[in-house]
Amino acid sequence: MDISVLLVEDHALVRAGMKSLLAEADGIQVCGEASDGRQAVEFVGQQTVDVVVMDITMPGLNGLEATARIKKVSPESRILILSMYANEEYVIRALRLGATGYLVKEAAAPELVSAIRMVAAGDRYLSSSLDTTRILDLMGSATRSASAHERLTPRQREILQLVVEGHKTREIAQMLEVSIKTVETHRAQLMDRLGIRDVAGLVKYAIRVGMVSAHS
Repeated sequence: MDISVLLVEDHALVRAGMKSLLAEADGIQVCGEASDGRQAVEFVGQQTVDVVVMDITMPGLNGLEATARIKKVSPESRILILSMYANEEYVIRALRLGATGYLVKEAAAPELVSAIRMVAAGDRYLSSSLDTTRILDLMGSATRSASAHERLTPRQREILQLVVEGHKTREIAQMLEVSIKTVETHRAQLMDRLGIRDVAGLVKYAIRVGMVSAHS
């Protein structure tokens, strides 16, 4: 049986390129596409997917938050992060949230096919350009404490992303189907937890942790 793959990437041309590449690979079938994390979570909730190829930086709900949600909705689905970010912080966070593999976008096209096959088989895959030994050592560190970002609740991280994307409080409340007061409360709590007092500071923080792109 073919490996079913969901492509999650906000750039249509990139998705088209990956779909074309995978169409040439034996035993792999692209079963769907999504342009943001929220669509990906909804798709996996409705249809069985073997491997989700997930970008990190996407509007609305980024790939890391979507990864955590998908693992709750469909624990059997394997997630392969495909990202422009190669630093250890992103890789470790992705793996801790449930990703099975992490592939840097600079990788050669055949590596994507190999990564999908390994991840589908239940094996961890890290891009050949990454220092796998160091990353796994850091993953296994017993003395690690949660970062400020990880101490935020999923809802706070979601609101943080929407704020830095320029959405107003009323708009966020409508998007998330909660009250304006709830949004204001979460926003105040996350700013207090991060020690940031203005939107400009939130934007800089969100870019640093990979929630949004500096070029978006």
